Amino acid sequence: MKKRQRKFCFRRYIKNGKAVLLLGTAAVLLSGCGSGKEETVKSIKVGVTLYDQYDTFLMEMMQAFKEYMLKKESETDVTISVEILDASGSQTTQNEQMRTLVEKGCDVICVNLVDRTEPTTITDMAEKNNIPIIFFNRELVAEDLERWSKLYYVGADAFDSGRIEGELAADAFLTDDGMDRNQDGICQYVVLEGEAGHQDAIVRTECSVNMLLESGVQVEKLGYAIANWNRGQAQTKMASMLAQYAGKMELILANNDDMALGAIDALKASGIPKEEWPVVVGIDGTDPGLEAVEKGEMIGTVYNDKEGQAKGMLDLAFALATGEGLEDIELESNRYIRLPYQKVTKENVSNFRK
Repeated sequence: MKKRQRKFCFRRYIKNGKAVLLLGTAAVLLSGCGSGKEETVKSIKVGVTLYDQYDTFLMEMMQAFKEYMLKKESETDVTISVEILDASGSQTTQNEQMRTLVEKGCDVICVNLVDRTEPTTITDMAEKNNIPIIFFNRELVAEDLERWSKLYYVGADAFDSGRIEGELAADAFLTDDGMDRNQDGICQYVVLEGEAGHQDAIVRTECSVNMLLESGVQVEKLGYAIANWNRGQAQTKMASMLAQYAGKMELILANNDDMALGAIDALKASGIPKEEWPVVVGIDGTDPGLEAVEKGEMIGTVYNDKEGQAKGMLDLAFALATGEGLEDIELESNRYIRLPYQKVTKENVSNFRK
């Protein structure tokens, strides 16, 4: 019997001015022993569209997704072809990408929604063409996920991320007298929010502040800024707030690590001595975020299990495309895969560093 030969290709091309990543394995023909027949290796095609490929968490999640894809192929003898597209923050672009992936014959399409309130076009196309959709990372409204039986979601519970961030901040304020710089017994804080009106941003902010209050910390909100999950925007917004609230800021709550790192960039550029920095807390546990915790630039972050989500999404996509193993996947309400958040501090950060 001829041995299977596989050729792996990871390449980029430019289409309509956007970078597109293609990954997969080329299907080959096998010759049966003495049968004289040839049969094609079983294969599936998975499409992925991202709201923004430059989001650090998503970049790391997609890297884990690729690694699990290769492992899945070796374990199952099934060729998996994956095409990843970048919507660059445009829902209109993402809708067109969905149309393209449908036309290319994808068996399953994974969607990281640009606008969580506008899934209708994508859902309608999926139902019309009978292609299962796995939404991930940016959770749509529950009612929208129930519009068709082949819609799923992979992610985590935003409420938990906010609560854990609040716990990290409360622990610091209650155990470190130096954090209360003006010694008034009140934690003066600012918030860097992800997107205006975005559920995860709203929930992360509200839950973190509520947890501070539940922990017995009195708080005073100095201000907030929308930084769209972006490090550069966060640096600019934080520079402005540092000037506005000079010497008053004791805590920076950031909705994700990229914005927490942007705040740290602004603190470094300001020339404020590190020992006089406000406490910075983030969410996601990205590699740069974990490094900042290790260095003591952030007191902690909330680990969003990108590896677990990548594996869950690939396993679900594989089961939906092949019709095998769906009963072995634990789904909440027959639709959800949720991975728990974890608290990261300087004491345990080494457990999360790869």
